[in-house]
Amino acid sequence: MSTKHYDLIVIGGGILGTFHAYHALKNGKKVLQLEKDNYPVGATVRNFGQVIPSGMTGVWFDYGVRGLEIYQEIQQEFDISVRKNGSVYIASDEEEQNLIHELKAHYDTLGYTQQLLGKAQILTKYPAIRSSYAKEALLFDQEISVDPTAMIYRLQEFMRGKFENYTLMCNSPVVDCVANGKGAEVRLSRGDIYSADKAVLCNGYEFKLLFPALFEKSGQVISKLQMMRTVPMPKVELEGNILTGLTIRRYESFEEYCPSFKNLSIPEHYRELKEWGIHLLLKKAEDGSFIIGDSHEYADVNHFDELGFNVKQHINELMLKEGERIVNFNLRDMATTWAGFYPQHPTEHILEYDIEDCIHIRTCIGGKGMTASAGYTEASLKKILGI
Repeated sequence: MSTKHYDLIVIGGGILGTFHAYHALKNGKKVLQLEKDNYPVGATVRNFGQVIPSGMTGVWFDYGVRGLEIYQEIQQEFDISVRKNGSVYIASDEEEQNLIHELKAHYDTLGYTQQLLGKAQILTKYPAIRSSYAKEALLFDQEISVDPTAMIYRLQEFMRGKFENYTLMCNSPVVDCVANGKGAEVRLSRGDIYSADKAVLCNGYEFKLLFPALFEKSGQVISKLQMMRTVPMPKVELEGNILTGLTIRRYESFEEYCPSFKNLSIPEHYRELKEWGIHLLLKKAEDGSFIIGDSHEYADVNHFDELGFNVKQHINELMLKEGERIVNFNLRDMATTWAGFYPQHPTEHILEYDIEDCIHIRTCIGGKGMTASAGYTEASLKKILGI
């Protein structure tokens, strides 16, 4: 049994937890970060790795823009896989064209730069897009991508080298977290006890170890998404975050800022795709492979296990057929497929609970994690630490 004291204990090794630790370290704090698994294996590593503030609204857009700066500041010191290759929304019909024009008008008022691309410009910049699909596009060339299978590990490696006051412990499930009158105290499954002035819990979709009664009543739902990755295709010319018509019809920035969104029809070829929550995205990875997805199935927080671990081939087939309408290369040369899970809330953008002023829960960021976490956690830490 051991007892050590820190300024901050972060429970959770994913992107929310790691950026909380990062900002605390930048403020000179002594930080212990605890991850229950061998290494982070949740939503942080099972996504596209797209950092796209253009899809966010309100303060989350601001967090995303700040996140672009933070990612690139770190990249200048250490390669965490950041690539400034832009995001493009490709419209395939007149309704989607109207939406990208309306979104452009909104971002013009904010000074967030972008440009419309005509069909010829799309096909020149993105030769892998089919001429029959592309009508017009909206490009945000300041946006970035990262490699989701590498970024979090490289970020933690960078932090270990840069900050002497940083300790990361994996294989360290926390089974108790309590206020002890002087701050927070956590106990690991193997019996070790650590204390800190403050503790931050960023638990992802782990609801059974800590504060289960609170999470049972939280109103969260779990989203299960299916994704695929092709074999490396380095010669295919399709760089950046590729967002398609289904994404234009789904992302909150279009819903919030585009007047015509409320009058959208549902073309027949989109109906079954929308039933499975499919909005097709593509992103070329560092090795030249393409990440393709995704779909959305939901269960409330108390029935998470009912989503299952299986990957439905029918859903993958729907995505591949839609992808074949969009690109002119072989998407079916597949290397792997997987299911990812993340919590979200029907009315809240994130869940924040503060327990006795020393235990702070920050979870349920939904699908915004890769884009907004770096900026959000900076603001969150200022509140938690009073700095």
